[in-house]
Amino acid sequence: MSEERSLNFIEEIIENDLNSGKYEALVTRFPPEPNGYLHIGHAKAICLNFGLTQKYGGYTNLRFDDTNPVTEKTEYVDSQQTDIKWLGFEWKNELYTSDYFDTLYNYAVKLIEKGLAYVDHSTADEIAALKGSPTEPGKDSPYRNRSVQENLGLFASMKNGDLEDGACTLRAKIDMASPNMIMRDPILYRIKHAEHHRTGNKWCIYPMYDFAHGQSDSIEHITHSICTLEYVSHRELYDWCIEKLEIFPSKQYEFARLNLSYTVMSKRKLLQLVNEGVVSGWDDPRMPTISGLRRRGYTPESIREFCDRIGIAKRENLIELSLLEFCVREHLNKTANRVMAVMDPIKLVITNYPEGKEELLTGENNPEAEDKGGTREIPFSNELWIEREDFMEEPAKKWFRLAPGAMVRLKHAYIVKCEDFVKDAEGNVTEIRCTFIPESKSGEDTSGINVKGTIHWVSTKHAKSAEIRLYDRLFSVESPDAEEGDFKDYLNPNSMEVIKTAYIEPYLAAADKDARYQFIRKGYYCLDKDSTADHLIFNRTVSLKDAWAKGNK
Repeated sequence: MSEERSLNFIEEIIENDLNSGKYEALVTRFPPEPNGYLHIGHAKAICLNFGLTQKYGGYTNLRFDDTNPVTEKTEYVDSQQTDIKWLGFEWKNELYTSDYFDTLYNYAVKLIEKGLAYVDHSTADEIAALKGSPTEPGKDSPYRNRSVQENLGLFASMKNGDLEDGACTLRAKIDMASPNMIMRDPILYRIKHAEHHRTGNKWCIYPMYDFAHGQSDSIEHITHSICTLEYVSHRELYDWCIEKLEIFPSKQYEFARLNLSYTVMSKRKLLQLVNEGVVSGWDDPRMPTISGLRRRGYTPESIREFCDRIGIAKRENLIELSLLEFCVREHLNKTANRVMAVMDPIKLVITNYPEGKEELLTGENNPEAEDKGGTREIPFSNELWIEREDFMEEPAKKWFRLAPGAMVRLKHAYIVKCEDFVKDAEGNVTEIRCTFIPESKSGEDTSGINVKGTIHWVSTKHAKSAEIRLYDRLFSVESPDAEEGDFKDYLNPNSMEVIKTAYIEPYLAAADKDARYQFIRKGYYCLDKDSTADHLIFNRTVSLKDAWAKGNK
C-alpha cells in the first residue's frame, strides 16, 4: 500500500531489538508442516516472516516441521515450496526439523541427566486423568521419580525399537500444579514405528512439536519466532526448554491467525474435502489453498496486498472474503486485457450489412493500464452472437439495451437498431434482426447519434467455443466452523456452475496460461490447467462487482 501505515507490534519489537543492539541481524523462519497444501492463512504468515526480513534485512529460513511421519509427504513439501516462490519470496536455507533429530535426541538425554525428564509408562487416558483441570492441580505419575539411570536406559530402549507404539513416552518433569496446563509434565517424545519421508526407518521415536519447535529455532539462531495466538500458552514451555538446555535464546511472539468468512482453514477439514471428493483436489479453484487461488486466477500481488491490508493483530477476528476479492479486482483491473465472450448466446443478424463481407475492427486491450495494453483486431460480420439477456421483447423502464425499435452500440463496432425478431414454436426468441448505421463506427463516428447502451458480441463465423466454469463461495454461511453439526452440511450447492459452450473472440484461442482476462461486462477469467487447444476451459476468478454483498443486503 502506498500510504504510510503505522508499525505493527512485531515491527516495533524488531526495531527496538535492532536499535538497542540486542541482535545484529534479524532471522525469521516459516515452519510449515508438510501434511497438506498451504492456504490463505499460511500466506499471511509467509508475507509476515519474509516481509520482515525484506524490510529490515537479515534472512528467513524455510523449515519443514516434519515430526509426524504418518501424515507427511514429499508431495506436500514440493507444493509448499512452489507456493512460497509464486508469492514472490525466497528463503535463505531450506531446512527440516528431521535434520536435527540427532541433536534433539541429545537434548532430551541432557534433560534426563539433569533430572528434568522421565520415561512414563502411563497410557494416554491415564496421563489425561492425572492432568487435573484448570481449577484442580494434577497428580504425579507413578513413574515420575524414576532414577536418572533408569530413565536413560528406558529412553535408549525407546530409541532402539525395543518397545511398541504407545508403550511409553518421555515427559518433561516440571510442575503438575502449574496454572498453565501445558507445563504439567508435557510429553516430549512418543514412539512411532513409521517410515519417515526423509529419514526412512532410522527413527522410531519422534519429538513432539512443542519440544522440536523452540530447539530448532535455537539451532538456527532465529531471533524472532512468530506464531499464531494458539501458541501463547506454549511460550512458557518454549522458554523453559531453552533455559534448561542453556542454548541460544530464540524468542516467540504471537499474532492473530487469519479467519476468512465463507471458508474453513483447518488442514484436517480441507483434507476431508479432498479425500471425500467434495472438491477435485487441493488445487480446486474453490479451495482457500494458495494453489487453488492460483488456479482460479488470483495473482501473487493481490494476495500480498490483501495480507498487507488486514495487518497483524493480537486479537482474533473474522476477515470478509469480499476484501480478498476486492484486492484481486483492483489488481486485475490494471493488468487484465479486456476481451469479449458470450455465455448465453442468441443470434443477431445485421440485415443491411453485406452478406459474406468481413472487416477487422480495433479493440483496445486495457484502458486502465499505464501503457493502455495495446490493441488487437476483432473480426466483424453480418451475423453475431450476443447475450440473450441483452434483448427484451417488452422492455422494462430505463432499459438501454436491445428491444424492438431500440438502438445500442456494439462494443468496438457500430450502432445497430432492432427492426424485428424471430421466435420458435415454443415462443422463445431465436434470432434478432437489426440494421446498422455505417457512419457510426467506433473511433470514426460521424453519425451524431447518441445511444446509452453498449453490448458485447462475437462474430458467429469467427467465434471459438470454450467451457466456462463459474466459481463461487464454497460455503453458504459466513462461519461454517461456528455452525452446529457437520461443517459439510453448509456447503454451497452453487459453488460451481459449468457453461459447456460459450463463444469467445478468436484472440482468446491463443490464451496464455499465466494471463488474466476481463470478459467485458462479465468478470475476470483465466485459462484452467486442464484446458487444451481443442477444448478451452476458462475459470471465473471473480465477478466485476461484489454480487454476494448485494444479494445478502
